[in-house]
Amino acid sequence: MLVARSMHSGWLSNAYLLADEEGGAAVFVDSGAPMEPLFGAAERWRVQPSHVLRTHADPDHVEHEAELGLPVVTGSLELGGLRIEAIPTPGHKDDHLAFVVGDLCFSGDVLFKNAVGGGDPDQVRDSVMRLMELSPETRVLPGHTDETTIGREWEENPFVRIWRGEEAEGTERCRVGDRDGVIAVWSPDYDGKGKAWVRFDDGGGRILGGSRIERL
Repeated sequence: MLVARSMHSGWLSNAYLLADEEGGAAVFVDSGAPMEPLFGAAERWRVQPSHVLRTHADPDHVEHEAELGLPVVTGSLELGGLRIEAIPTPGHKDDHLAFVVGDLCFSGDVLFKNAVGGGDPDQVRDSVMRLMELSPETRVLPGHTDETTIGREWEENPFVRIWRGEEAEGTERCRVGDRDGVIAVWSPDYDGKGKAWVRFDDGGGRILGGSRIERL
């Protein structure tokens, strides 16, 4: 398979072109980055993308969908040599999907290098740990910045290490708005501001960007 990436300089969001081979079947994955580099790759590979795979409908992932004028896919698909499996991965968004194609996983905003997506901790955990069942060699092509592998995130992702019992939850105090709590996990994040799972004193919790958290 062939894969090319474009990244938005502000949102740091990725869009991809995926093809089974030169001259073969091809699709876009998300459209929230400049499409010109992907059009160039399509021309070099002599492919005509026929669909857009949508991981979720946030603006930084669907910006160019309408202008592409292609069918939007929110499910599994077979196209030429591409066998595309859509895996429901809610938590960051209710409609969130990851797409697995051979040894590639387009993880959208649920799994990143060193971090996970913001949202409901229980749902995000279940979605991420479902992806951890893929082969360790599987390349993870996320919705933002750098690619990784399932094996690397199994061993090194702070969220995954706690969720699989390798490390204990943290106890550092924090405040989010007018709510106090503890930071169960703190990790790097693609934007350089960190990502945390906060357990609130008044019940519940949330996975949030570090810029929203006051560390006490």
